[in-house]
Amino acid sequence: MMSERHANSTTQPAPARFSAVLAGLAVLAACSAEAPVPVDATGEIEIPAPAGSVAAEAERDCLLVVWDQQAEPDREFDRANDLVEGGLISCATGTSASQYEATLSTLRAAASDENHDALLGEMGIPLLYIDAEGNRRDLRETELADTSFAEVFSPEMLTLIRRLELADMTVVPEQGGFFELGAIWLSPGEPGGRPRIVTVNRQALSEAAAASQEAETSS
Repeated sequence: MMSERHANSTTQPAPARFSAVLAGLAVLAACSAEAPVPVDATGEIEIPAPAGSVAAEAERDCLLVVWDQQAEPDREFDRANDLVEGGLISCATGTSASQYEATLSTLRAAASDENHDALLGEMGIPLLYIDAEGNRRDLRETELADTSFAEVFSPEMLTLIRRLELADMTVVPEQGGFFELGAIWLSPGEPGGRPRIVTVNRQALSEAAAASQEAETSS
């Protein structure tokens, strides 16, 4: 049920050029998992590499592709923070952890100051907005700058934005990264680039709050 909601909450796929790389890496991983035990030229069995090495190799390759798109990549930060819920940021989204962190840092500051212009600067246009009843709208910049802004960025949504942390993000290949059951989705516009908010889902935010309250009650 959650996967279906995630798939429906954004219309911003990852860049097509990076999708080809992802497909190649997926084939590599699948082959590594299913291939028969190899033998060398003498007929002796070769001990296969640990399964974890496939993920490590994918991470290395994805980060290299991402860094190639960036003028000044933060390699140390990206290596340390590439893995989140759902997989590797670099492989799933086509950009790096440091780029997501830069956006999240700007968003936290803008929400804390209630700086509308700064928040708008981090939006992907058109922005997919899903209201509390599940109604969907694609909002242009002029709509966000006027009457729709207060509705989209409600006090509850601003509170969420103020506490966004990279470690809490879940990634979905070719869709981006989300928080709080999909209340906010971010996705880069180009390989290696800064992600922007592409979906704000108040229905998902309400569901996340209800689930959290239920968990606290039952504990």
